[in-house]
Amino acid sequence: MVTGGNGQLGHDVVLKLKELNINVIAPGRDDFDLTNREQIQKYIFKEKPDVIIHCAAYTAVDKAEDEKDICYSINLEGTRFIAETAKQINAKLVYVSTDYVFDGLGEEPHSEDKETKPVNYYGYTKEQGEKIVRAILDNYFIVRTSWVYGSNGNNFVKTMLKLAESRNELNVVSDQIGAPTYTKDLADFIINLVKTNQYGIYHGVNEGYCSWYEFAKTIFEKSGIEMKINPISTKEYPTKAARPLNSKLSKRNTDKAGISRLPHWEDAISRFISEL
Repeated sequence: MVTGGNGQLGHDVVLKLKELNINVIAPGRDDFDLTNREQIQKYIFKEKPDVIIHCAAYTAVDKAEDEKDICYSINLEGTRFIAETAKQINAKLVYVSTDYVFDGLGEEPHSEDKETKPVNYYGYTKEQGEKIVRAILDNYFIVRTSWVYGSNGNNFVKTMLKLAESRNELNVVSDQIGAPTYTKDLADFIINLVKTNQYGIYHGVNEGYCSWYEFAKTIFEKSGIEMKINPISTKEYPTKAARPLNSKLSKRNTDKAGISRLPHWEDAISRFISEL
């Protein structure tokens, strides 16, 4: 069962499972309201999935600073209801988390077992979701990802290409470093993980690192679009929610479990643009 099947990642997870002829259900918001414990329990008890891949979340990072209640109820309470129900039917749970559980300090990639310390409210709710999953379940995979984009939904890549229709110069932040991650590659990674019983915390991101500025430059180069891009600092681009500067994630647990790493981010963006 996949929650958030209409979202960016959930969409590709569902497609991939169907491709593999794995029986999959993806409840819509009407059948499955993350703030409604009874509805969640009723649905899961009826369907009895072996695996629940929990992709649904409140992800509007800046908006979350104002809409704390709804962000909390979806990301914490919703996760708790799913984890409790998964335990009762002995289902494996995949909880999709984020690089935003870290403070983004230092230069080194954050290890899977590093202490979490979010700098914004969205990151705090995802961190608390992780803690809930770990407290309730033994059969869980926590998959942290970063800078996600895919064909289904809004993302940085689509925003850049849209802006290119009306502008020939852009300012893009150059001091936040991370790994842009293609939902198709992440979906493969999650499904490979689920086939094992190697429970724990994993970092599911494409290989390599770049800044948003370098990412934007690559998007335009690969799309054959002439665009002047000016690198600016995070300080010059204030946002409601703070952003971690270092979003590099270590993949030690992926290697230990013998799971394939995701392809390089430049390879991923080439494929995505040709598919677009």
